[in-house]
Amino acid sequence: MEPGALDWMAWTWQTAAFFGFIAAMLVVMTVWELRSPGGNPRRGVFGIDTTRGDRLFVSLLAAAFIHLLWLAFIGMPLWPATLVSAVVAVLIFRYV
Repeated sequence: MEPGALDWMAWTWQTAAFFGFIAAMLVVMTVWELRSPGGNPRRGVFGIDTTRGDRLFVSLLAAAFIHLLWLAFIGMPLWPATLVSAVVAVLIFRYV
C-alpha cells in the first residue's frame, strides 16, 4: 500500500478507541464463553429467546442509534451519549 492511501479516513484516537473497544468486547465474550460454556438462551422482556451474543449485538446497535440520535438532536460532546449507551447495555444484558 502506498503512503498516504488511508489519509481520506478519519483515523483519530477516538476511532482507534472505538474499534479497540469492539475488539475487547469480543475477547471478553469469547473468554466468558470458554469459562462458562453454553450461555443458555433466556426469554426476556420482549418474549424472544436471546443468548449472550444476541444481547451484545443488540446493545452495540442500540449504542450506535443512541449516538446518532444524540448527534442529530443535541450535538457535541458525545460522552453523555456514551454513558447512556452503557446504561442501556447493562439493562439489555439484565432484562432482554
